[in-house]
Amino acid sequence: MTRHTLALAIVCAAQAACTKGSQATPLRLGTTTTVEQSGALALLDSLRPPMPVRVIVAASGTVLRSAAAGDLDVVITHAPSLEQRLLIDPGHAALRCPFVASRFAIVGPPADPAHVASAETAVEAFRRIANARASFVSRADSSGTHIKELSLWTSAGVTPDMARNSWYVQAGGDQAATVRIADERAAYALADLPTFTRLTGIALRVLFTADTALGNPYTLYVIRSASDNSAATRFSTWALADWRTRLLALRLPGGVQAFAPLPGECSTTVAAAGR
Repeated sequence: MTRHTLALAIVCAAQAACTKGSQATPLRLGTTTTVEQSGALALLDSLRPPMPVRVIVAASGTVLRSAAAGDLDVVITHAPSLEQRLLIDPGHAALRCPFVASRFAIVGPPADPAHVASAETAVEAFRRIANARASFVSRADSSGTHIKELSLWTSAGVTPDMARNSWYVQAGGDQAATVRIADERAAYALADLPTFTRLTGIALRVLFTADTALGNPYTLYVIRSASDNSAATRFSTWALADWRTRLLALRLPGGVQAFAPLPGECSTTVAAAGR
C-alpha cells in the first residue's frame, strides 16, 4: 500500500506517479490526518485489504473536495456538516456508512488558568477560555477538528479573530503539529483523544472530555464517480468488517476504548431536493 500526505492541488499528479508501471490500479482512499496520527492507518497497513489501496491523507475539507472532483474512490472523514454540503447534497456520495467514533478533548496546561477542568459543558469550557483571554491554538485548516472547534465557539457566543484576539492562534497544521505549538505556548487546544494520547514529550494535559458534544464520528463514503465502483464497494464491506473490528479493539492508556461503534447501517444517498 502506498500513502501520501498531499494538498488537493497535487493529488492528480501523484496518482499518475503512483500507478505508473503497475498493472492493477489501486483503489484511491482519502482520509484524515487524525486517522493516520491516531494509529488507525497503521492497522490498515498490517491487514490485507481485498485490493491494492493508495491512501491520501489530508484535512477533511481537502479530502472531501478532492472526492467531489472525482479524484478519490472511498473517503473516511469526520466533518458531518462538510460531508453533507460537499458530498451528500450534490449527489457525489453513492453509499454512506457509519464507521467508528472517537472523542475530542480540550487539552491545556496543567495550571489550567481558565479553569476548563471544572466546566460543566464543552461550550462553557470554551467560553471560559475566551473570557480569560487564555491562549488557544486552532488547527485553522478546514479539518474535522477545526469544524468542531468553530461550532463550539459559535455555541459559546464567541467569534475568535486573530486581528482582535491576540490569545487566538491559527496554526494551519495537522493535529500533532497544532498540539505541539499549543504545548510550546502553554495554550489550550481541541484534540482528537486517540491522537493526543500517542504524542510524547509534551506537558499539556487532557482537561475536559465528558460531553456528548465532543463526540467525533467517522463516516465512510463510496464516491459515485469511483473508477471501479465494485472495488470501492468491496473495500467498504471489508473495512466495516475486518478493519473496524481491529479499531474497536484499540485501547487508550488506562484501558479506555479508543474507538466506539457508530450506530447505523450503510445507506444509499441521493442529492437533496433542489440541488
